[in-house]
Amino acid sequence: MKTMTKLIAGLGLAAAIVPSMASAAPWQSINQRQANLNVRIDQGIRSGALTRPEAIRLRAQMRDVANLEYRYKRNGLTLAERRDLDRRFNAISARVYTNKHDRQYR
Repeated sequence: MKTMTKLIAGLGLAAAIVPSMASAAPWQSINQRQANLNVRIDQGIRSGALTRPEAIRLRAQMRDVANLEYRYKRNGLTLAERRDLDRRFNAISARVYTNKHDRQYR
């Protein structure tokens, strides 16, 4: 009986901890990621940290990912496609950071 009680208590504790761990790293939807990157590009343009050619290039890359997202979503977005989009957004995010901090000003 004690073993069963300990098992149930352990499972209850695990069930309480796992959701809180998952919420520690919030998941952003594709639209949120696009919006956040667009805001960062806009801020870089306004502050002068992004030059016009850099901003044009970043916007073109954003359009390419948006077109790819559209193609993926036509057949339903799979986990692999979601990961591919995340990887591409991560790369664009890194380029935004690099371009904003490369000491080129308009």
